[in-house]
Amino acid sequence: MNSDTTPDEIREANLTYLMLAQSLIRQDKAQALFRLGMNEESADLLGSLSAAQILKLASTPRLLCQFRMEDGLVWSLLTNHDVKKVGNDATNKLHAHILMAGRVSEIL
Repeated sequence: MNSDTTPDEIREANLTYLMLAQSLIRQDKAQALFRLGMNEESADLLGSLSAAQILKLASTPRLLCQFRMEDGLVWSLLTNHDVKKVGNDATNKLHAHILMAGRVSEIL
């Protein structure tokens, strides 16, 4: 990756994320809160932004989205990496989603 292209790639990632988030919020706010891991106040603000505001916000020189999975256990369950074979792939992924859902409720 060239350091000259990094700001453009960050802007593109931000724009994609903001457009997806806004679309999810406008379609089904409750589900968007869960999927995006954001609170209702942030969702209301993001849902009300104009296209010009979205473009300006996307130009921020740092990523606006972040990984919600900061827990090694969740990553291991989702990828089946370093997980003792207690269950099958579907069981591990279900367990990971339950853990992530619990963390979303902590945010809200």
